[in-house]
Amino acid sequence: MANFEFTNPKFLWLLLIIPFLAFWFFKSRKKDQATLKISSIKAFKKQASILPKLKPILYGLRLLALSILIIALAQPRNIAVTTKSKTTRGIDIVMAIDVSGSMLAQDLKPNRLEALKKVAERFVNERTNDRIGIVVYAGESFTQTPITTDKRIIINTIQNLQWGDLEDGTAIGMGLGSAVNRLMDSKAKSKVIILLTDGVNNRGFVDPRTAAELAKNLGIKVYTIGIGTNGMALFPVAKDPNGQLRFDYAKVEIDEALLKYIALQTEGKYFRATDNKSLEAIYEEINKLETTKIEAFKYYNYSEKYRMLVLFAGLLLLIEVFLRQTIFRSLV
Repeated sequence: MANFEFTNPKFLWLLLIIPFLAFWFFKSRKKDQATLKISSIKAFKKQASILPKLKPILYGLRLLALSILIIALAQPRNIAVTTKSKTTRGIDIVMAIDVSGSMLAQDLKPNRLEALKKVAERFVNERTNDRIGIVVYAGESFTQTPITTDKRIIINTIQNLQWGDLEDGTAIGMGLGSAVNRLMDSKAKSKVIILLTDGVNNRGFVDPRTAAELAKNLGIKVYTIGIGTNGMALFPVAKDPNGQLRFDYAKVEIDEALLKYIALQTEGKYFRATDNKSLEAIYEEINKLETTKIEAFKYYNYSEKYRMLVLFAGLLLLIEVFLRQTIFRSLV
C-alpha cells in the first residue's frame, strides 16, 4: 500500500451516500411488489419460488456498481519509484602523514602511528565518492599512493605504514609540498590536504610557509593536525643491542603556530589531537566539513487502475439489466 494512492481522493466522500441509498431501497422495496389477498395459499405452496427473495440482488448489483464507479472517479493508481544518484561535486583529498620516529611515542595507544592508522582507515571508508591519495614524510617525503578511487589500495597503504622506511626527521614543508604537487593537476572542484605531524619542521629544503602559499594559490584547503599530548610522553630514544627500541620520557614539542598559519592561509582549520578519542573526533569533524554533493533523481511510473474498475462496474450493470429482463422479468 505504500506505493498506492488516489489522484482525487475527495470523490471517496460520495461513498457516504451508499448506506442511505441501501436504506431507502430496503425501506421502499415492498411498494415494488404486487400483492394479492386470498383466504388460503395451500394451492400455491408447491409452486412457491425463491426469486422474490433474490430480487434485492438486482439493487445490490446497482449499488456495488455505483460504489466502484465512485472509487474509479478517485483515480486509484500504483506508483513505481526508481532513484538514481549522481555525484555533482567530487573532492580530491591527499593525506600527508608524518612517519618519523616520534610517531612511535606512546601518549596515544598503542602509539601515535597505530592510532592514526585506525582512524584514517575509518575516514577513508566513509569517503565513498571521493578520490584519495597518501603522501608520507619524515626527513624526506614521497607519494605512497597517487590519488585514486580504489579504496582497497588506500586502506592497504594505510595499514602498511611504518617507521624506518625514510630518513628520520620532520620535513613538514616537503610533506606539504608533495601533497600540493599531487593536487596540482586535479580537475576536482574541491581539493583538500590533511596534514598531520607531531613535531617541529627540522629537515628538508622546502619552507612550509612557501608550500602553504602555493596551496593557497591553487585553491587547495589544508587541514592541519598536531598529534601528541600536552607535557611529557614516552618517546623512542635509542635501540638496544638486539634492535629493540628503548623509550624514555621527553617533552612534546609541536609547532602549533606554523600549523595554524598553514590552515589560516589556505582557509582550512587547525586541530590538536592529545589522545585517541580527540583524534577520532578530528577526523569525524573533517568528514562533516568536507561533504560531497550528491543529486538524487527520482523517476515515477504510474499504473492507473480506474479503467479496470469502470469496466467491472459496467459489467455489473449489464448483469443487473440481463437478470432484470430475463429471470426477474415477471417480478419487475
